[in-house]
Amino acid sequence: MTVEITSPEELRDLLGTPTPRAIAKERVVLHERDRQWLAASPFCLVATAGADGSCDVSPKGDPAGFVRVLDDTTIAVPERPGNRRADGYRNILDNPHVGLIFLIPGRTDTLRINGRARLIRDAPWFDDMVVKGHRPVLAVEVTVEQIFYHCAKAFLRSELWRPESWRPEALPPRPRLAKEVEAVPESLADLERHYGPAYLDSLYRG
Repeated sequence: MTVEITSPEELRDLLGTPTPRAIAKERVVLHERDRQWLAASPFCLVATAGADGSCDVSPKGDPAGFVRVLDDTTIAVPERPGNRRADGYRNILDNPHVGLIFLIPGRTDTLRINGRARLIRDAPWFDDMVVKGHRPVLAVEVTVEQIFYHCAKAFLRSELWRPESWRPEALPPRPRLAKEVEAVPESLADLERHYGPAYLDSLYRG
């Protein structure tokens, strides 16, 4: 029989009380070490939720340091050419609350930032976000409301950074997945060409 948790009290009774250190690590202002982490991070996940509660988590990646620190409580994440769905951006227009996790390859801890976001279509600091000639058409500006380092346990359990645990062959390559799952009209051969060497050439082209 499925047993559901329906109250904060039940949840706390099951999981226990967080340690004082887990509570005290929260901050609201960027430390110099946070700035260094952002400068070394080439990848982050941006979580958003719409007014109706629908959620989205979008990966963002670029050369390390792609996220700009604007001041002690503000960062900005540039947009790059993608699939144009804009799910997360539409959520931000409805609900500005966002959560971000910043990764550094090989590190098992992560930096988490929660805050309020707004969409910026231009600003003087856009010129500092140019990569391979691509100037972003928009950026997500985030005012920090909560920041802390998250522990390593999930990465250690998953062995995420251990190459000997990787199994990329466990599923078919991307072209076959697209053909089998997404019901696209292109042939498999066309999809293989699309996701081939030319795909890398289009990373910064809209």
